[in-house]
Amino acid sequence: MNKLLITMGVCLSTFSTAYAQSSSQDRNIHDHFKQVIEQKPYHVEVCRNVSMSGDKTGDTLGGAIIGGILGKALTGNDDGAKIGALFGGIVGHNESNKVAGTRRVCKTEIRYKEEVRTIYSHSHIEFWYEGRKYNLKFKK
Repeated sequence: MNKLLITMGVCLSTFSTAYAQSSSQDRNIHDHFKQVIEQKPYHVEVCRNVSMSGDKTGDTLGGAIIGGILGKALTGNDDGAKIGALFGGIVGHNESNKVAGTRRVCKTEIRYKEEVRTIYSHSHIEFWYEGRKYNLKFKK
């Protein structure tokens, strides 16, 4: 940073000497700008309708297991267990209160509003001194 300031000071003093000796067409000052994007957060509530499948597989399987155990216990043989499992599965499937349909689900999301601004970046000066062209980058 110190080298830049020293170089800038030397060049500006050289420029003032050169400017005194030359016309305004021998120097050009250019300003440079850049675009920046500013993001500002805001909250929004988003709601969706979610379909519920009404899956009864677990209820059917649970009813079949309980029915098989009861059928085996009551009859004492494997045929009773098979019939108990069949009836238990049917009862488990029919007694399930899981109903297919839709449900409204809401959640808060963070979104960003973007604003593009043009701001000053830097400047540079071009000048001629003793037949040589010089460029110096600086900030105002």
